[in-house]
Amino acid sequence: MRRPRTLWVIVAGMAAAGAAAAQHVTLNGSIGTRAALLVIDGQPRTVAVGSSVGGVRVLSVSEGAVEVEVEGRRQVLRIGEAPAAVAGAPRPATAGEIVLTAGPGGHFTTLGSVNGRPVSFIVDTGATVVALGQAQAEGAGLNWRTGQPVVTQTANGPVTAYAVTLDRVRVGEVEVRQVPAIVLPVVLPHALLGNSFLQRFQLTRTNDVMRLERKP
Repeated sequence: MRRPRTLWVIVAGMAAAGAAAAQHVTLNGSIGTRAALLVIDGQPRTVAVGSSVGGVRVLSVSEGAVEVEVEGRRQVLRIGEAPAAVAGAPRPATAGEIVLTAGPGGHFTTLGSVNGRPVSFIVDTGATVVALGQAQAEGAGLNWRTGQPVVTQTANGPVTAYAVTLDRVRVGEVEVRQVPAIVLPVVLPHALLGNSFLQRFQLTRTNDVMRLERKP
């Protein structure tokens, strides 16, 4: 039986760096047509027409409704509606580019594939490499137990994992070949899309939109 190499692969807890996610805004009322009574991310605000608070600009106020603008995008809010997520509409992806939108908790999750088999990913900029759980690796047809044993540092302490190379990792319309990865003999709700994949891209984030542009 092979002894694990002393190789520390840091796997962070599903972190995604960048700015905060989209703001959530509710209309609670108005002061005539002069100002709107908004709740922005849980905080009550009185915003006069033509003024901005937290990047939310009030354009007009009418009975039971208000028109706001965020990052050049206009949206109408009405009393009694559920909180609206307001942010600029993301530009569509171009060739060689991946565009992701943050979900609950600000995490970026996406469906992709490993070696042509479907896998659910979560972007983790703190993970050194792509990391799969045992079930995900077997679902992708990997004979992962033949990989090189490595010691992996997780939030719960060191774990013996197996280093492998993924022939193909695909997210959206973009496919990357020969991606270093590890397989952890545990259950992961999502595979971690770590830096062995992300380093092939230029990563930028604006509010709740992350763009990965393929490097030359």
